[in-house]
Amino acid sequence: MNIILLGPPGAGKGTQAHHLVDERGMIQLSTGDMLREAKASGTEMGKRVAAVMARGDLVTDDIVIGLIREKLEGDKGGGFIFDGFPRTLPQADALGQLLADCGERLDAVIEMQVDDDALVDRITARSTCAGCGAVYNDNTKPVPADGVCTNCGEPHEFIRRADDNEQALRNRLMEYYKKTSPLIGYYYAKGMLSSVNGLGAIEDVRDSIAGVLDA
Repeated sequence: MNIILLGPPGAGKGTQAHHLVDERGMIQLSTGDMLREAKASGTEMGKRVAAVMARGDLVTDDIVIGLIREKLEGDKGGGFIFDGFPRTLPQADALGQLLADCGERLDAVIEMQVDDDALVDRITARSTCAGCGAVYNDNTKPVPADGVCTNCGEPHEFIRRADDNEQALRNRLMEYYKKTSPLIGYYYAKGMLSSVNGLGAIEDVRDSIAGVLDA
């Protein structure tokens, strides 16, 4: 099963993708992770990526599509989760063509809906363990008083991202709505779109996504 997770920054796409990897054996294709992996690989594609990044240029769609093609032609596991791609309508068209070329199909597009104000409140309160990346929240899951991460069991620094402030978040949300929200109408028209409440408890969101996939 191949799916796309759509949602603004901080909606929890990465968290839910990890659940799908653990529970269903799916493979998460995160654009950022693929670019870093390619840059370190030394392959021809990796050299192209490294050269583009060294110049400070944006990686082109054809390079990202090439990286995805390599993944589709390898171990398929329980299917692929596209996280962070596509972001635009041309990318959506390119991904659809690539899947067809590889004998694959897109099974579901899941939009994680959020309320902007609630999302800003949640993200500005979050911090992460510098050791394992576990996420904490001042309101719902405070950093342990003893400084020991409950996930990795080690004492680490707990970090707040510099851009996890209200103005920066609202700018990121605006950029998302301008560029990516047209995909919602695109996939709705194709009958592929399902929506879940992205601001529910992690377990509730997980169950909602499972309901979409199992249907």
